[in-house]
Amino acid sequence: MASFVIEGGHSLSGDIHPQGAKNEALQIICATLLTAEEVTVHNIPDILDVNNLIQLMRDMGVSVSKKDIGTYTFKAEKPDLNYLESDEFLKKCSSLRGSVMLIGPMVARFHKAMISKPGGDKIGRRRLDTHFVGIQNLGASFSYNTEREAYEISADGLKGTYMLLDEASVTGTANIVMAAVLAKGTTTIYNAACEPYLQQLCKMLNRMGAKIHGIASNLLTIEGVDELHGTEHTILPDMIEVGSFIGMAAMTQSELTIKNVSYENLGIIPESFRRLG
Repeated sequence: MASFVIEGGHSLSGDIHPQGAKNEALQIICATLLTAEEVTVHNIPDILDVNNLIQLMRDMGVSVSKKDIGTYTFKAEKPDLNYLESDEFLKKCSSLRGSVMLIGPMVARFHKAMISKPGGDKIGRRRLDTHFVGIQNLGASFSYNTEREAYEISADGLKGTYMLLDEASVTGTANIVMAAVLAKGTTTIYNAACEPYLQQLCKMLNRMGAKIHGIASNLLTIEGVDELHGTEHTILPDMIEVGSFIGMAAMTQSELTIKNVSYENLGIIPESFRRLG
């Protein structure tokens, strides 16, 4: 069994570069399915969940190219829709919780989706009601295939509506937003999540041609459009990682330089640690 041996009493120094945020990366990568044009994403973290999703995109027929460290291009011109119903696809989804965010883009653009119960860390209740109910409100139908242990989702065409989310779920809001941007009419989402990573997704979608209003608030209004286009996007640094580095410097009374932190998105984290000092 692996272990860490930590010897205290030493000052720290130097520069630290936080990696891109995993939770934002999973949303952004799924969102590239919403257009047939090329999307370039920078600062993608080199971690297992993200790498597995990137490989899953390749398996789905998305053209994926690594341009530099942390920079990839995605072009979902002609995904393999037959693969999206295969046992292999469902098996891979079952081991990757972020795969649930494929539902919104796939139903919005291809009018159908199939996905197994997603895996992921066991950190308490992580229900999917917000995802399913929100997309159902837009006109999709859900059924559970007991033989394949998979959800089957279909929609002839999504239509805008108003909804009150019972939970301000970040991934749930992201999934609903990705579905609503290509729905007919206007969608109003009350009690929407407003965290920085969700804001980043909405800003990227707007650059692609979506019409999302109320970004950074708990009330989102989305005017559906016919299609989206390519864009370029840079993922925020992981705020939990940045906060941990700040805490590490404070607790050891050390001087560290944390670069590329996107300070304006850190909220109360810097002030909290300043008061501790």
